Amino acid sequence: MNETPAVLHLGNRRYSSWSLRGWLAVRRAGIAATEHVIPLSGGHTEAVRAISPSGFVPFFEHDGARIWDSLAILEYCAEITPALWPRDRIARAHARAISAEMHSGFRDLRIAMPMNCCRTYPGRGITVDSLADLARIEAIWTETRTKFGAGGTFLFGADLTGSDIMFAPVVARFLTYQPPLNETALSYMNAMRAHPLMDAWYNVAAAEPDSWKIEKYEAVS
Repeated sequence: MNETPAVLHLGNRRYSSWSLRGWLAVRRAGIAATEHVIPLSGGHTEAVRAISPSGFVPFFEHDGARIWDSLAILEYCAEITPALWPRDRIARAHARAISAEMHSGFRDLRIAMPMNCCRTYPGRGITVDSLADLARIEAIWTETRTKFGAGGTFLFGADLTGSDIMFAPVVARFLTYQPPLNETALSYMNAMRAHPLMDAWYNVAAAEPDSWKIEKYEAVS
């Protein structure tokens, strides 16, 4: 019996922070999947609504599974590749807690600093509320690196794990807006950007057609 081909539906890489998570999880798990990229429109996109049950991307179809949430995609991939979560029970609990917090929180930072991984806007998006979110993220990264990060440059050491994947869009935002960060955060951010999967995402994003650009995310001022 032929298996249904795996398909990962994504928004264009320039802007789609949630898609970055799903893509990193699938690629880190080593799952072969066709990538179907849908240009976004800056709001609800009808082409996404026509495919994804939730009307959002990423949406992953694999071996009979249909998964339309980035954290759910990560958990699914971790069942195939358990190394996406730390082996130690306490570290794994911490990883899931900070990943869930990232998934559901930091709304003010998301709004103030929308993802555009092909531009830099130093100092933009700095508000009282976005700085409060930034401070919490710095605290998470510092605590996690201190407790669990020995032996490597990522949150849990030498390997890119699910928590790094969940925070990858924040790293992309910080690279774009260049807010003030402590040394731990800067070091971690640079390590994430240098990872081959992150670099591959950035390279493909830069090669996307100009017709996919959304003006409100490209305005200089």
